[in-house]
Amino acid sequence: MRTIRARTFLLAAAVGLLVLHLCKDFIDHNNIHLVDERADGGGRRPPGPESPFQFSWPRCEGNSSAANVSGFGSLPAEVQDFLRYRHCRHFPMLLDLPDKCGGPDRSAEVFLLLVIKSSPGNYDRREVLRKTWAEERRHKGLWIRRVFLAGTTASGFEKQRLNQLLALEQREYGDILQWDFQERFYNLTLKQILFLDWMQRRCPEARFLLNGDDDVFANTDNMVDFLRDLPGNDGGEHLFTGHLIQNVGPIRFSNSKYFIPVQVQESDSYPPYCGGGGFLLSGHTALVIFNMSRSVPILPIDDVYMGMCLARAGLRPSSHMGVKTAGLHIPSRTLDEFDPCYYKEVLLVHRFLPAHLYLMWHRIRDPGLKCGPSKETLQEPQTVNQE
Repeated sequence: MRTIRARTFLLAAAVGLLVLHLCKDFIDHNNIHLVDERADGGGRRPPGPESPFQFSWPRCEGNSSAANVSGFGSLPAEVQDFLRYRHCRHFPMLLDLPDKCGGPDRSAEVFLLLVIKSSPGNYDRREVLRKTWAEERRHKGLWIRRVFLAGTTASGFEKQRLNQLLALEQREYGDILQWDFQERFYNLTLKQILFLDWMQRRCPEARFLLNGDDDVFANTDNMVDFLRDLPGNDGGEHLFTGHLIQNVGPIRFSNSKYFIPVQVQESDSYPPYCGGGGFLLSGHTALVIFNMSRSVPILPIDDVYMGMCLARAGLRPSSHMGVKTAGLHIPSRTLDEFDPCYYKEVLLVHRFLPAHLYLMWHRIRDPGLKCGPSKETLQEPQTVNQE
């Protein structure tokens, strides 16, 4: 009798284990497209703000019908690629920062979020910025935080090495957002859209943003002072300001970096926009741009695209004389173009080598620096070149 009972018990246990195994396989199969959001930030979230999961995006396929566009075969290869993949807006996230702003509910504590476009190989630039104007700190009690935006470059072993470099930086500094798309000029707008999507999930209440390149000199202390003193705007109202460019249109010369053929945009005019080397905007305006971007076809020139999204929302950018993305105009060749007195009162100047930037940051903060009024009021040259 005991033998029969033991055999019955063992048989029941075996059946139970088999059922458990089959159920596990069923659950795993049905969840194959679910990714724990804490491990991978790339993808769209299912309904429900508290869900810890999100769907992974399928690989975006090229649009073969783009080849039917008139004159397609005569376009440069990078323009052809852009037209084939223009509809692709979602890419896997390789490096995420879920708690960069303290979580969505506490993100209003971030007064100025520094959003810096960088390529994986620009390690020296990132290191200098971390030690200078992009240092995370409080200025007059207001938090400045930093993120670098990156895609991927190269291929094979070199791509692996550069990705490992960013992963090491992430481990040490916690300031890298990286997506698995190819870094190239024609993908700068894509980088902006991916960041804005990240912001509305991770940092939706940040007050203000500096959006700029990793080769600009930015006086972020001055920026905080300017933004703090804005009348009636704590980041919840419209602000988009920088080096204003208007009354220009697409460059149709194929040898130009900014070449935009009619196959990409038929209109011969751009809306007003601010030079992409660096501009300031409110958190409110950043989210408006993201919402507008859903219905505005991607244009390769990222700063122009921002202006297009503003125009779609019925908003305009404004000019700030302290943002000089076209560089400083020094009135005489006999003067030192890197005299710190020229830079002490500005907000941003484009472009700087890392060594010059490091030195300038320390020179303008020297308490013994003495400047006359003429050097603090230099104007930038009149230009409409697209930075």
